[in-house]
Amino acid sequence: MERIQGLHHITAVASDPQANIDFYVEVLGQRLVKTTVNFDDPGTYHLYYGDEVGTPGTALTFFPWRGMHRGRVGAGETSAMAYAIPKASLGWWIDHLMARHITFEGPIKRFGDSVLRFQDPDGMVLELVASDDPATIQHWADGPIPEEHALRGFHSVTLLLNEVTPSAEVLVDQLGYEFVGQEDDRYRFRAASNDRGLYIDIRHAPDAARGAFGAGSIHHIAFRTVDDTEQLEYLDKLRAAGLQVTTVQDRQYFHSIYFREPGGVLYEVATDEPGFTADESVAELGSSLKLPEWYEPRRAEIEAKLATIERKSFKPAN
Repeated sequence: MERIQGLHHITAVASDPQANIDFYVEVLGQRLVKTTVNFDDPGTYHLYYGDEVGTPGTALTFFPWRGMHRGRVGAGETSAMAYAIPKASLGWWIDHLMARHITFEGPIKRFGDSVLRFQDPDGMVLELVASDDPATIQHWADGPIPEEHALRGFHSVTLLLNEVTPSAEVLVDQLGYEFVGQEDDRYRFRAASNDRGLYIDIRHAPDAARGAFGAGSIHHIAFRTVDDTEQLEYLDKLRAAGLQVTTVQDRQYFHSIYFREPGGVLYEVATDEPGFTADESVAELGSSLKLPEWYEPRRAEIEAKLATIERKSFKPAN
């Protein structure tokens, strides 16, 4: 069984699907690679963004529940997510955010890298980490961001926890992460590969109150596993360690198991395959509402309940 290679995807909550699309496509240059529904609540979309094909380690997904109240960040959840950008692109991104009147903090230094912090339309904390770590992605050539400045997939997530040790033990002993350093109240752990989405940071906040779930909250983070066989090995290993792990869930584009780590953060272990081209060609990704076969008989009913959205199309930037 391979050690976890890094982050697979991150799933968060939004309040307005169109504002969500406008921000992540137009401002951050991510492609809307899949438009489907929440499989547990088909009355709302499940929107997936990433590089051209939604490569694992680039896929940020949202449940945009219309009118959802705004959440409040607190202990026991993922408090921020970070994308990697090339070091040489830091100035470009500062200018880009300023031109769009997006308030940001920084750059600040963290583990030797420069970091910009800002928020999406629902208040979710986003970071851009200027790093020259390797990141294999498939650039969306038709997107609004030039390739030399485009996001390089995930850099890290930050967990805000009252205690460090129990959660660190799960990362290290069960998922194969390596502790690589501490700065003040921040502890960093690294996955096994040498590519995107490698880092989990734990911020120790012993007195922090629990958060309030809502728009802008990160629902869960997912780790990469190679295939179904390896995923089942992780299921057995995690259950043997006393963690309450679900059975395998078919998410159409990957298979998933879920559990809460000791600090309260919801984790998923997801397979790389079959991927987002399972039901659409690369050229067609995200262009229409895709439903799993068990919801197809209800397509008319489901479509009637969903908000009308405008998908964004771009030509290559000059």
